[in-house]
Amino acid sequence: MIERPRAQFLNRQTQPHMATLILMVSISALAMNIFLPSLPRMADEFGTSAAILGLSVSVYLAISTLVQLFSGPLSDMQGRRQVTLWSIALFTAVSIAITFCQSTESFLILRAIQSVIASVFVISRAIVRDTTDTASSGSRIAYIMMGMALVPMFGPALGGVIDAYFGWRANFWILSLLGVALWLNCFFDLGETAPTADVKFQAHFALYPDLLRSKRFWGYCFTSALGSGAFFAYLGGAPFVGSEIFNLSPEALGLFFGAPAVGYFLGNFFTGRFSSRIGLDAMIFWGLALNLFGLTASLAVFYNGMGSAISFFGFMTFVGFGNGLSIPNATAGMLAIRPDLAGAASGLGSAIMIAGGAALSALAGAVLTPTSGATPLLWLMWSSVAAGVICMIYVKKRHRSIQTS
Repeated sequence: MIERPRAQFLNRQTQPHMATLILMVSISALAMNIFLPSLPRMADEFGTSAAILGLSVSVYLAISTLVQLFSGPLSDMQGRRQVTLWSIALFTAVSIAITFCQSTESFLILRAIQSVIASVFVISRAIVRDTTDTASSGSRIAYIMMGMALVPMFGPALGGVIDAYFGWRANFWILSLLGVALWLNCFFDLGETAPTADVKFQAHFALYPDLLRSKRFWGYCFTSALGSGAFFAYLGGAPFVGSEIFNLSPEALGLFFGAPAVGYFLGNFFTGRFSSRIGLDAMIFWGLALNLFGLTASLAVFYNGMGSAISFFGFMTFVGFGNGLSIPNATAGMLAIRPDLAGAASGLGSAIMIAGGAALSALAGAVLTPTSGATPLLWLMWSSVAAGVICMIYVKKRHRSIQTS
């Protein structure tokens, strides 16, 4: 860990300011969904369907998985600051280029390149590990992740308003301006935090077996992925449950759909306040337990014939709250295994979480039918979290065995 003076905004000789790290995380989430309300208008202009243009989200997520795998190790070797500034610059240039798109093909290609901004999500978490001790890093990561909770709630609404008044291209001009602002912010506020790398590219990867052989690393990694897997399954199945099973209007569905995000925001806030006192492992375990409680209670309500939209979405606040407790602390545990490879650990953990989440999201869509009710989705979510609990129990036992040996 690099000892730096207390953060002073726009002074890169001190620790990066929390606002800078939150902005780094938030812009990636905003780029993913701000334009979604514009898909029908874009489809008309490009002469295609909204479903085809909707692939831009899948493309963005798929390429961002690869970006996260390589940007973490690259930042370990080349430095957090350099990789961050180049990534934001490329994102900004591509966002401008998208405003001149005239075809579906060019839009999808540029969207794939635009996912380079996912690197700053990985790097922001590695920066926390660089500058914060293990006990406090879960708390800081939680505050950073609050941005990830808020932006998806308001991004599409903001994009819809911008589209209504200025057209769909204005959304990408907004992203361009935000990119410029973030680049300037990082240029003045973000100093280099990565430990000095004395090894070359090939030699750096020779250090990876130490990380990959760590059972605790994989335990934290899969705990985070499986806990968040319930939320990704929810993303894939909840719109169908709300519209087809409960016959909710789009307005009502939009209102109910944000229940987990509200819980996640509160869970992040609780983690930020109490994680350093309670401890990483305890926070992860209780977060998963709350997650599992909400899903078990929801299943019980449905099997007793009392299931409704209110019960289904209401209990999802426990899922969000539990993830708000478990994911930041599991991330902190993952990065603490080899602090000199924090970027690689952050990138690998994020890639596994997104890849697993994409698979669960697709599976959620496959298990639901108009006559199935909501229980197949609830069981899928429950199974994912239960597997996460098993991983966490193993991590706790492994931790105890290391402390007593």
